[in-house]
Amino acid sequence: MVNISALWEGLALGSALIIAIGTQNAFVLRQGLVRQHVFAVCTVCFGGDVLLISLGAGGLGTAFRANPLILQGVAWAGTLFLLFFAFRAFTRAARPQALTPGAAGETGESLGAAVASALAVTFLNPHVYLDTVLLLGGVAARFAGGERIMFACGASLASLLWFYGLGFGAARWSRLISRPGTWRVIDIGIGLMMAVLAASLGHWAWSHS
Repeated sequence: MVNISALWEGLALGSALIIAIGTQNAFVLRQGLVRQHVFAVCTVCFGGDVLLISLGAGGLGTAFRANPLILQGVAWAGTLFLLFFAFRAFTRAARPQALTPGAAGETGESLGAAVASALAVTFLNPHVYLDTVLLLGGVAARFAGGERIMFACGASLASLLWFYGLGFGAARWSRLISRPGTWRVIDIGIGLMMAVLAASLGHWAWSHS
C-alpha cells in the first residue's frame, strides 16, 4: 500500500521551493497582470517543472537507490541544502521585499516571444536544476516504487497550483503579494517547513548510516 504521506511531503517541499521571489515568478506575475498569454506561459513553466521533477525523482532517484553510499551522501547533502534554504528564507523574512512585475520586462509580447521568455526563465535558471533535479531527486531517492511516484506527483501538484494560481489570480491578488509584510509571513512559513523537512531527511540518513 502506498503511503500517502509521500504525496504530502512532495507537495510541502515543492511548495517551499517554488514560492519565492525570482525571475520566473515575476515573469508569470507580469503576464497575469497584463492578461497576455497567461495559459501558455503557466503551462510552459509547469511543464518544465514536471519534466525536471520526473528526471530527478525517476532516473536519478533510481541511480541513487542502486548505490547505498551515494544515496546516503545525497540524503546528507539534501539535508544541508534544506537547512541552507531555511536559513535563506529566514534571512528574506528579516528583510522582506515585494514580488513585482516591473523587472520582468515590458508588455505587448507576441505568443511566441512570451513562450520563448517562459522557456528561458525556466531552463536557463541554474537554481531550477538544483531545486528540482538534485534536491527533489535526492529526497525522492529515499522512497521506493509507488511512494516515489506519489512524492513526484506532490511536487508537481505544488507547481501546478502555484503557477496557474499566480498567473490567473495575479490581478486579484496583486495588492496582497506586492506587500513586503506578506512575503515576511510566507518566508517564515517556508523556513519552518524547510527546517522540518531537513530534520526528517537527516533522521532518515542517520538511521540508514
